[in-house]
Amino acid sequence: MGIFSKLKSSFGNKQENKTEVDPSYLEKIINEIENEPFAISESNVMYAGLGEIAGYHLFQTVIVGTFHIKTFKGAKLKINGIDFELNLNSDMVELESDVSNVSNRSITKIDFEITEQDLPKITKSNIQSLELSAKKEHVLFKIIEILKDEEE
Repeated sequence: MGIFSKLKSSFGNKQENKTEVDPSYLEKIINEIENEPFAISESNVMYAGLGEIAGYHLFQTVIVGTFHIKTFKGAKLKINGIDFELNLNSDMVELESDVSNVSNRSITKIDFEITEQDLPKITKSNIQSLELSAKKEHVLFKIIEILKDEEE
């Protein structure tokens, strides 16, 4: 659990939500979901990948945690990278989180439009942080590297 304590302390004292989150909250999300997480915030885990639909390129995200939104104004994702910054808009303006069957957990799927020339920038090694904004919500994500336990 040391990695989660270090990550949490790197976010400073800013709180995303008014709800206090158990330190093992993020670890439980990561352990319960098969896919590798892309980024982590104080109370959310972002799973992400690139996709293409009908010739349009998308940065597809799923946020699992306390982030919960219902809006008709879309979302924005600011990607702070090494020597670059991308500002992406959601491909749809109507967004709504799904309530999970796990207490105090929502699942929010948001796809962001991205240009073909920006696709190579979307790698964990190129990105420092991601800022998700929707309605009055603002969440700062840091890239996470899950280290697999190596047995000797």
